[in-house]
Amino acid sequence: MKNLNFTLKSRGFHLWISLAALMPILGGCFGATVVGVGAGALMAADRRPSETFVTDESIELRTGNRIGEALGDRAHVSVSSYNRVVLLTGEVPDAAARSQIEKIAGGVPNVKAISNEVQIAGVSTLGARGNDAYITSKVKARFIDANKFAVIHVKVVTEGGTVYLLGMVTQRESDDAVEIARTTGGVQRVVRMFEFISEDEARQTDSRPAAGAANKKP
Repeated sequence: MKNLNFTLKSRGFHLWISLAALMPILGGCFGATVVGVGAGALMAADRRPSETFVTDESIELRTGNRIGEALGDRAHVSVSSYNRVVLLTGEVPDAAARSQIEKIAGGVPNVKAISNEVQIAGVSTLGARGNDAYITSKVKARFIDANKFAVIHVKVVTEGGTVYLLGMVTQRESDDAVEIARTTGGVQRVVRMFEFISEDEARQTDSRPAAGAANKKP
């Protein structure tokens, strides 16, 4: 397995991204169905401050709307934001459009860094997007089955069989998440876009009263 490491620099912010080019394992494990919870519970369990959680939701909405207004059905772009770092995935018709969407994202308030992973290609089919959603659900279900970390701490985005992992995690949690994702059926490669924290920082964050209560299993 070959790991490629590079640094994303934007607006003075340094984001370490580790990309693992990984072959899929046939016949992957199918975990339990992931059940959604309310936004309030998600915010309470999340390691981001509540105001940052809300800001990320706003960034995703504003960026997605602006890109949609600019390119319409000529492109398919998904916007994910974690701790104000924006991940752009999908397809656009040409290099000019790819640069345009990055400029649009950069103009949204509170964005501190951008990772533009959008491909120059034809717009993906609904079937392809459905398969990506299925892969995401399998990865999350396997996170739950493995029970090595709280699933709320790792955000999973899948595009074209590539799984992007985002979150504020320890090195141990990162390694566990990558191992689980790369051995999930249908996954072509894994891109690790984590912000690393120490084990002590993780314990302190998770021991906050609201976070601790939300992380308890019923």
